[in-house]
Amino acid sequence: MSRKIAFVFPGQGSQYVGMGKDLYENFDSVKKLYKEASKILGYDVADLSFNGPAEELNLTYRAQPCILVASIAAYVALTSKKIKPTIVAGHSLGEYSALVAAGSLSFKDAVRLTEMRGRIMQEEVPLGKGMMAAILGLERTVIDNICQEIRNSNNGYGGYVAVANYNCPGQTVISGEKEAVEYAMTEAKRLGAKKTVPLALSVPPHCRLMDKAAERFGEILKKYKIKQPRTLFVTNTNAQILFKPDEIKKSLILQLNNPVFWEDCVKTMVEREIKDFVEIGPGKVLTGLIKRIEPTANTFNVDNSESIAKTLEGLKTVERLEVTGLDMVIHKFKRPAPFWYPNYLWEGDPER
Repeated sequence: MSRKIAFVFPGQGSQYVGMGKDLYENFDSVKKLYKEASKILGYDVADLSFNGPAEELNLTYRAQPCILVASIAAYVALTSKKIKPTIVAGHSLGEYSALVAAGSLSFKDAVRLTEMRGRIMQEEVPLGKGMMAAILGLERTVIDNICQEIRNSNNGYGGYVAVANYNCPGQTVISGEKEAVEYAMTEAKRLGAKKTVPLALSVPPHCRLMDKAAERFGEILKKYKIKQPRTLFVTNTNAQILFKPDEIKKSLILQLNNPVFWEDCVKTMVEREIKDFVEIGPGKVLTGLIKRIEPTANTFNVDNSESIAKTLEGLKTVERLEVTGLDMVIHKFKRPAPFWYPNYLWEGDPER
């Protein structure tokens, strides 16, 4: 298949008990991945991913490597069907899966790095100090201004809060100190936000509270080898395509204490004439976001055998439609996917 296809990989918050089990049971190559990851981490990754308990799986330092393994399992299963990406991207943690898919980072190193990344993030912010919240139905520039005014405030409502994720039009996630985030939610409602939703997590990523975590992780990352990607790779930090290993390392460090520009990443891929997006890994969060950003995009997701079959057939269908010119008719009547919770908003850690 010669189509231009983007593979996108989800981040933390997409985990669920049972993820990856179907692929494990149907692909020997996937069994090998889980065995390898378990040996590296010192616990049974398959058992935790398939059977839980959820409380253990949701721990940041457990969720991150388990999501990575589930995502690469889906990638290996799909590519065994002769489907290859033109470009890859991931939402925060998902960048590690994207780099493995691009041949830039080894699977073994990605497993180690994601566990250490999760541990460092958890250690650097005391429980209860940080908070994240999603702001729905308000322009990103308005939310930027709210956060800036609170940071500069002298009226007793000051504190640190900043935008963490620019996810899609109408959905922005903020991160910071608990009281400052709560006040930002109040201000957002006053200025017309449709909804503000506190997110159930203790780690507030992609903001200044992660400065020390970024510094610590940077020292660890120096010991790992990153190669030039064999596939185009779009980074979260500025939505640019990166080629040089040093630039990629820098972006992985910056990602911890800087916002995720996911909306901009998708636009970068669309500008390169990407029409087909396949979400590789647990859940469908990115699929929903992409439809909000680019309603005419063809979106698919892969996390089990059934979804692989649907994706393969879907890609063949859109290719046939384009050959016959029927896609113009279909795109004319396509509408953005409805903006509803939780398809565009996930409970748990949205650290992606």
